[in-house]
Amino acid sequence: MTLLLQDNSTSGHPRGGGDPGLSSEAPGSGISQTTNATASGKAWVPASAGMTGIDVVTFGCRLNAHESDQARARAEADGLSDAVIFNTCAVTGEAVRQARQAIRKARRERPDARLVVTGCAAQIDPGAFAAMPEVDLVLGNDRKSEPGAYADFAMRLKVGDIMQTRALARDLPVAARPAQRARAYVEVQNGCDHRCTFCIIPFGRGNSRSVEAGEVVRRVRALTEQGFNEVVLTGVDMTAWGQDFPEQPMLGELVARILKDVPGLPRLRLSSIDAAEIDPALLRCLAEESRLMPYLHLSLQHGDDMILKRMKRRHSRADALRLIDSVRRVRPYVAFGCDLIAGFPTETDEMFENTLSLVAEAGLAYVHAFPFSPRPGTPAERMPQLDRAVIKDRAERLRAVGAAALARHLDGQAGRTVCAIVEKPGHARAEDFTEIAFDGAGSPGEIVRLRITAHDGRMAQAFRPDPAAAT
Repeated sequence: MTLLLQDNSTSGHPRGGGDPGLSSEAPGSGISQTTNATASGKAWVPASAGMTGIDVVTFGCRLNAHESDQARARAEADGLSDAVIFNTCAVTGEAVRQARQAIRKARRERPDARLVVTGCAAQIDPGAFAAMPEVDLVLGNDRKSEPGAYADFAMRLKVGDIMQTRALARDLPVAARPAQRARAYVEVQNGCDHRCTFCIIPFGRGNSRSVEAGEVVRRVRALTEQGFNEVVLTGVDMTAWGQDFPEQPMLGELVARILKDVPGLPRLRLSSIDAAEIDPALLRCLAEESRLMPYLHLSLQHGDDMILKRMKRRHSRADALRLIDSVRRVRPYVAFGCDLIAGFPTETDEMFENTLSLVAEAGLAYVHAFPFSPRPGTPAERMPQLDRAVIKDRAERLRAVGAAALARHLDGQAGRTVCAIVEKPGHARAEDFTEIAFDGAGSPGEIVRLRITAHDGRMAQAFRPDPAAAT
């Protein structure tokens, strides 16, 4: 099985590969099953049936979870068995601490298993994991999907220079559709060419590199033929897709080609995108293509222009508001989510209030708020830091504003009939990503019509209308 652990303070990180909510899947066991969990200081390691299988424990973002499926497929092809693979996150020190805790627990519970550590934390600080006596193999992000990576344990440390790699995992077969998986993910891009002052992820992912459009279409088509009703495009910096190709195509061109070349795909969704840009082709797809889901998760990060500059973000507050308005003009019922950081170095009360006010002014529906966490070696680590108590208080206030924004969004859902994809029995997501608890039957991945009647402040309540009653 695969377990996804998300540190509450990090899982919506701007360079983390997407909205954390997209990780929700049905619980259960099985070799390709993904379970969404939240780490709260305790790392949990799944026990395999018979203690002979391959388990994957994934920390952090949705892209990591997608790559865990690839790592598992590669490990199986290499003949590995009785093993636990830890796909780590480096966004915060807490994420690294939880990974180390999980590794130690795994060794106690499975003393004979091979323990493999990979992911961003392993790429950035491989020596720290190699020094752990519990670890059998450390694989860098550039190696974890490489043929033979899991076949040879003679060399415990296999980490290359991620800044020199141009490779992407393009040659792995598309896994068969798990019975309990609601949606599929396709990686279209990896790495990042930007250097936000708080972000360490480029040093774990390398520079931006794109998957060719034809290969993306092939993967989406294969997943559609396997029965997936929804495919999510994911990457570290999605809007940078194509900029490393000679012709420099834009993300919107890729989206348009997918929708044209895979007419049988019912729903296409985007993971997190940069608030600095939506290209004209993407805006046109949002306006004209109902199969492109009306939900965008933006890496806004802050609502104050001075802090945005100190973060080295490429957008201003006004830029973000213009982008949101331009999308709403062509797709009025679109919903927006975002990442926001509380307590960035030098943030004053007034600057923080600008972030709070942005939530209402932008009409955001979903806010993923997290406290600033300095990462070693980043410029933000060297800036004047706020007291941790202040950071914690501001993060709590920001979460409260986010909860109020969600309640406002849910207020507008009552009485609507929506098409939603079932994530697990009794639980679904609408096209605009509204979370719905419903009465009635439904299998994971099935698209159902639901009538929304109320909400509890966190999710909508609905039922499945009787088709006969409509005739």
